[in-house]
Amino acid sequence: MREFNVWDYGILPGRECGEQLEKLIESIPRDLSEKVIKFQKGDYYIKAQSLKKRMLYITNTAGDEEYPKGETPHRASAALYFDGIKNLTVEGGGARLIVSGKATNCVISNCENFVLKDISIDVSKPDLHSLKVLGKGRHWVDFELGENEDFEFKNGTVIFKGDGFETDVKSKARTCSWTNKISAENREINVRTSHPLASAVKLKMIGGKILRAYYLSTGKFSEGEIYYLFDNLRQYAGIFVDNSKNVVLQNIAQHFNYSLAVVCQCSENVFLKNLDLTPQKGRFITSLADFVQVCLCRGKFSVTDCVFDGAGDDCLNCHGFHFKVEKVNGNKAYVKFMHPQSHGYNPFRNGDRAAFIDKKTLLQTGECTVVSSKLCDETTVELTVSGDMPEVGYMIENVSACPELYFARNEIHRIVTRGLLITTRGRTVVEDNHFYAVSMSGILFSDDASNWYESGMCADVTVKNNIFDYCGEHGIMIKPENSVYGGAVHKNIKVLDNTFKKCEKVCFYAKSSSDLQFLNNSVLSAPKLLKTENCENVTIE
Repeated sequence: MREFNVWDYGILPGRECGEQLEKLIESIPRDLSEKVIKFQKGDYYIKAQSLKKRMLYITNTAGDEEYPKGETPHRASAALYFDGIKNLTVEGGGARLIVSGKATNCVISNCENFVLKDISIDVSKPDLHSLKVLGKGRHWVDFELGENEDFEFKNGTVIFKGDGFETDVKSKARTCSWTNKISAENREINVRTSHPLASAVKLKMIGGKILRAYYLSTGKFSEGEIYYLFDNLRQYAGIFVDNSKNVVLQNIAQHFNYSLAVVCQCSENVFLKNLDLTPQKGRFITSLADFVQVCLCRGKFSVTDCVFDGAGDDCLNCHGFHFKVEKVNGNKAYVKFMHPQSHGYNPFRNGDRAAFIDKKTLLQTGECTVVSSKLCDETTVELTVSGDMPEVGYMIENVSACPELYFARNEIHRIVTRGLLITTRGRTVVEDNHFYAVSMSGILFSDDASNWYESGMCADVTVKNNIFDYCGEHGIMIKPENSVYGGAVHKNIKVLDNTFKKCEKVCFYAKSSSDLQFLNNSVLSAPKLLKTENCENVTIE
C-alpha cells in the first residue's frame, strides 16, 4: 500500500492548506493500487476562495433559476475533491477541517472502493443567524442577535457579514420562503415557519445586539422562541458521493451544512457509519436541508449508529425519479428530468430495466431494457431501448436504480419535516432507531409524478423496534400521490414492535396500498390508531 502523509506535503495543523490539499489529491495515482492518505490530529484551515470551482450537479439542491443574476449555476468549490480514484482510504486521524467561506465540504466522484473516516469538517462563522425573542408589546418585538455575529445596522436593516457573504436581513425577509423556529416551551421542537421579519414595518437597534421590529400585530410571537435566518438557495452540500461504488463514510462529524449533509447520487453500495451530525455549540441547527439524500442509487445503502440533530428538512430521503417521455422515435425514447432542482447527469446504464408509469395511478404499465443512453442536454436523456416502447406523456422509472435500504440504531432529533421519506423498490429495513422529535410524520412512504417527481413504489418494508417520542403529524404515513386509484401502489409494509409515545395525528395512516401489517406496537398517545383509504389486506393487532 502506498502512503501519502499530508505532513510530507507541508500540510500541518494550524495552517491554511486548501490549495495544498487540492494538489495532493490531484497527484494521487489513478491506478488500481491500494492507497492511503493520512492526516495528523489537529485543526486544518481551508479558505473557500482559494479553491478551484467546478460544475457540480447535485440533486435536490438549487435550480438554474434560483441562482443570482450573473452567477453560473452549479459552479462551486469543494474543500476536498476526489475524482476518478480507486482503492483509496483517507484516514483523518482525528483531524478537523475548518472551512472559511461557502463551499461543498467533500466531493467523491467517479471513485471505487473508497473509505473516508475519522475526520471532522466544520464551517467557521457560517451564514446562519439566530433571533431570540426577548419580549414584545402590542406592536413591537425585541430580538436578541446570536453570539459572535459580525453585523452593521444600515439604511434601516441589519446586514450580517462574513467570509463570502453580506446578508441583508430586510431583503432576505422578502424573498425567503421559510425558516426554522425552535419552540420556547420545548427546545426539542424544530418547526418550519415564515421569516420572522417578513411582516415587520420597521427595524431599529435599541442596544448592542437587540433588534426591535415593529408590526401591525405580534400575536404569533412568544418570548424565548428562537428563529434561524439563512439563505434558502441550496447551493452547496456537505459530502457529495456521485457515480461511485463501494464507498464507506465512517466516524465523520459535520456540525454545519449549507444544504444537504450527505448526498449520494447514482452510486452503488454506500455505507454510512457512526456519523456525528450535531449542531455547533450554542446552536440548534446543523443542516439547512436534509441530512441524507439518496437519489437513483443501487446495490446496498446503509445508515447505522449515527446521530442526526437539527435539520431544515428530512433526516433521510431515499428515492428515484419519474422521467417524462417527451418523444419516441423508433427504438429511441427521449426522457426529461421534470424538477428544476435535479438534472445535469445521466442515471441510466446499459442493461438497466426501465418501467413505464401511469402518472395518475402511479402503477407500472410496461417495461423495457436500456441498450444505451446519452445525456442530450441538462434535462434530456436519450434512451435506446429493447422491448416495448413507452407512450409520450407517460413517466419512466429506472427500476435498476432502487437500492436496498438499511437504517438502524440511529438517533433522530429536531427534524423540521419527516424523519424518513422512503420511495424505493429495494428491500427496506428500519430498526432500533430513536426518533426524538419529528415535526411532521415519523416515516413517510410517498411516490409522486407531478410535484417532486420522486419515485417509486415500495414492495418490501419492515419497520421494527423503533421508539417514536414525538411526531407532529402521523407516526407512519403511507401516502402515494396518485390522483386516480387503479390499485395498490405500495405493498408489503410491516410495522412491528415499535413504541409511539405521542403522535399529533393518526398513528398509522395508509392510502392506496395493500398487504399492510401493524402488529405488537405500543401507542401511548394519538387521536386515532388507524386510518386507511383504498387499502386492501390490512392487519392491525
